[in-house]
Amino acid sequence: MLRIIGFFLLGALYATSACAAPGDAAVLQAQQAFAARKLANLEQAARAVPADHVLFPYVEYWRLMLTSRTEDARIADFLARYPGSRMAEALRADWLKSLGAREAWPAYLTEYPRLVKPDAAHRCYAYRAEWALGNRSHQREAVALWFTGRDMPSACTALFAQLIDAGLIREEDVWRRFRLALEAGSPNVARVVANALPEAQRPAAALLDQADRDPVRLLNAASLDPGRRADREIALYALDQLARRSSGQAEQMLRKRAPLFSAEELDAAWARLATWAARRHEATALAWFQRGAATNDFQREWWARTALRAGDWQAVQRAIDSMGDANREQPVWRYWRARALQAGGQRAAANPLFLALSREHHYYGQLAQEELGPVMQAPAVNIKMGGDDVAAIARHPGIARAQALYELGLRSDASQEWNWSIQTFSDAQLLAAAELARRMEWYDRAINTAERTRELHDFELRFLAPYRELAQKAARENAIDEAWVFGLMRQESRFINVARSSVGAAGLMQIMPATARWIAQRLGIKGFNPREMQDPARNIQFGAYYLKHVQTTLDGSPVLATAAYNAGPSRAQRWRDTRPMEAAVYIESIPFAETRDYVKKVMSNAMYYAARFGQPSVLLKDRLGTVPPRKTPIVSSADTEALQQTEPADD
Repeated sequence: MLRIIGFFLLGALYATSACAAPGDAAVLQAQQAFAARKLANLEQAARAVPADHVLFPYVEYWRLMLTSRTEDARIADFLARYPGSRMAEALRADWLKSLGAREAWPAYLTEYPRLVKPDAAHRCYAYRAEWALGNRSHQREAVALWFTGRDMPSACTALFAQLIDAGLIREEDVWRRFRLALEAGSPNVARVVANALPEAQRPAAALLDQADRDPVRLLNAASLDPGRRADREIALYALDQLARRSSGQAEQMLRKRAPLFSAEELDAAWARLATWAARRHEATALAWFQRGAATNDFQREWWARTALRAGDWQAVQRAIDSMGDANREQPVWRYWRARALQAGGQRAAANPLFLALSREHHYYGQLAQEELGPVMQAPAVNIKMGGDDVAAIARHPGIARAQALYELGLRSDASQEWNWSIQTFSDAQLLAAAELARRMEWYDRAINTAERTRELHDFELRFLAPYRELAQKAARENAIDEAWVFGLMRQESRFINVARSSVGAAGLMQIMPATARWIAQRLGIKGFNPREMQDPARNIQFGAYYLKHVQTTLDGSPVLATAAYNAGPSRAQRWRDTRPMEAAVYIESIPFAETRDYVKKVMSNAMYYAARFGQPSVLLKDRLGTVPPRKTPIVSSADTEALQQTEPADD
């Protein structure tokens, strides 16, 4: 099997070997021509691919994607020959947008129901097609597309114009989306949305620019007219921009300008201030949430997190109960609601929530099980699939194509083909596919596939442990827990040794270049080259060393060290409180969504690996421990301040 030379590799030169199928080189040439959008080269390569090659359908697909999207007969023929395939879905999605752009509505409505995963553009075209053919039964669903703060595809512009002309999107709806766009930090979208208002009511572009650039000056200006909705909405946005920078300044300005706003607008302003203060862990946030009505689930989540840090369990329950049904049913809020009920003496109401969660295999399921104590529960059973099952899965057309793509180094296509093929698999088929991926050393697909099972599970496949000897050695040398090292490595790279992130983190433990050079210097390694991070032994050695370093400098807390590994030591330090805190509460209130999720998964992974490695049983709550109070900044020297500093995804 050929090695992959990049995490997001789209193509690789194929080294012919004894096991190479006839036409493999031509398939690679065809893919490279497709990626370069060179139709003549693609056609030349296609002629050298045998019709019985497992990837011959891909060559046909690439040809169709580069030719005219109006060749309806050729496209329909391909869709008929490869029904249900990933290629058919992608081609159909592209073709439907062509039909929509041409307003070929009868053909569009014939083909649209066969699309498995329509996007917003497809839905907008579908509603326009129905409208054009006299069917207006889905008006409510069409209007629902309007209410978003993000930009929408150009395919939706005509649909929205129709809905506005028909009076189905009203003036208040325009203002609502204008506010959603500003709350989402998309002033350009807000400007476009405002064009749907009567010209006299539209917000002044200059005022909107000033709210972005100099909110204090705008809010101090006498030119704001309390009688104009546009001016009040811009003032709300200016307050939001100011609160992003300084809660104190924003509070002073809101109190000063309170007469400008209606009661509803004043509540919205306090909720925005509270949310920014909560994300900075400021003590005033909880009181501000109590004063202003949180208007969306994002704000309600931060209300709950603020209440958790304050130890106000009644406020935790109120915040969660005010969330929408879908949000409230997420494991995170089911768990914390049960904790709030338990803290309020309602153990009988909390236990059913804990019991349901304890049957789920994730961080909150583990914590919920521990809240129940030593109750009777069926032990996890590892179901192993035999060779015949694995061989049968290997012959599945989509899986066969995925294997061939993977072996040619076309990792992106291979992963997409694999993911598409397994989406309707039974648990037994998923486990057989995961075992096949493990045998191929395609570790990330093995793990992700095994994680999809619902009733039958194989936890050894979910928690693979390649490179065990290297990890044991590095953990022993640094006196850290091997299960923790594996938990982090699984989350960082899924054991892809050539993984590389968009910011340059490399290898199994995703070491940043600056961190790698710093570690090499500390270890006295001369002539170090960051490319050495592709070597599993060196990468694990460096990753374990750095993990131990941040744990030591952060008072021995594995939770703080894990957060620091993802977001940097200074941030992990800044998120502490001046008093000891339950580590689960610290994790829940991490401002970065990516880091928050990362720490939960690493610590949960460590529990499964500890069980796999036969370590003495330790509760997850004990593994998390207590986060000690913040003392003084722990990173001040220039050589360590930037280590592993990335910009994780914010909420």
